Amino acid sequence: MTAFLASLMFVVLAEMGDKTQLLAMAFATRYRSHKVLIAVFLATLANHSLAVAAGHFLSVVIPMDIISLVAAVSFVVFGLWTVRGDALEGEEKKESRFGPIVTVGIAFFLAEMGDKTQLATISLAVEYRNMLNVLMGTTLGMVIADTVGIVVGVVLCKHIPGRIIKWVSAGAFVLFGFVGVYRILSGRIGTISTLLVLCAMGLCTVWAALVLSRSSRRPLNDRKCK
Repeated sequence: MTAFLASLMFVVLAEMGDKTQLLAMAFATRYRSHKVLIAVFLATLANHSLAVAAGHFLSVVIPMDIISLVAAVSFVVFGLWTVRGDALEGEEKKESRFGPIVTVGIAFFLAEMGDKTQLATISLAVEYRNMLNVLMGTTLGMVIADTVGIVVGVVLCKHIPGRIIKWVSAGAFVLFGFVGVYRILSGRIGTISTLLVLCAMGLCTVWAALVLSRSSRRPLNDRKCK
């Protein structure tokens, strides 16, 4: 249950303002919302199945301490990625001779390849070593986040404080990463040395976040409805 809840929470946070959430909002203006969500579910299930399989493989062939440390640091990177933000690059305009579910599903599957939610799924699979619960949590988290995006961003046509959502999501990722780094390093190099490492990481993270926030892409949910 811990793996399921953690996976659900972190994918919901990662998806806020992410390219695939923007895709859901854009496609919901062209197709019925329930068809968009069915496509999101199927595409996420397929994509994240590959991700948890990759995470399981890594946990078998590489020492767990190394993997856990890399996974923890990756969450800090995901936090900075969230600060930078995402923008659509024409994916929502691509036409298909197939129905809306296939059209949206293919677009989502391709957009999710290499995206931070897929990479986060790999890290979660490594961290918890529970393929089924991580897959269920990340898939449901994606559907929940995209439902929120569709309902609030399109149906209700409300203005979402995108910067607040972005910074809260980024902060949660960074905190999770720092906790992981402390848990792994404190037993290896001692508490004092670990705290010094975390201080250095913290300064670098704050600097990077400030730089990225100045050059961040303006997300769709920061635009006022017409």
